[in-house]
Amino acid sequence: MSKIKPGADAETDALHGSYHLTVGGKPAIVEYEPDTELRDTEQVPFLEDGGIEAFFRREVLPHASDAWIDPSKTVIGYEISFTRHFYKPQPLRTLKEIEADIRALEQETEGLLEDVLTGGR
Repeated sequence: MSKIKPGADAETDALHGSYHLTVGGKPAIVEYEPDTELRDTEQVPFLEDGGIEAFFRREVLPHASDAWIDPSKTVIGYEISFTRHFYKPQPLRTLKEIEADIRALEQETEGLLEDVLTGGR
């Protein structure tokens, strides 16, 4: 779907979905409405050189030449990775500790299979 506005005096902005078009021999501006099934999002680095538009031209347009930015959907914010800043990994257990746990479990379960198969007789 699209909205067609007569007259070519308005500015077009392909980056934001507005293009020059000739309709019935008269110049017009066409603004395409987004197809929600094709909508996608990008996370642009906060300090990107050239901002969102430079990122879009470099990373999106080479792969989807008819893509555009919907400014009403643009959100500027900052993501903090709590895992990166606050997670402290636990040290891994040694192979000897793991082996000891496995052997202890083997001792605990010794005879359980026989009890299950014979009904505890």
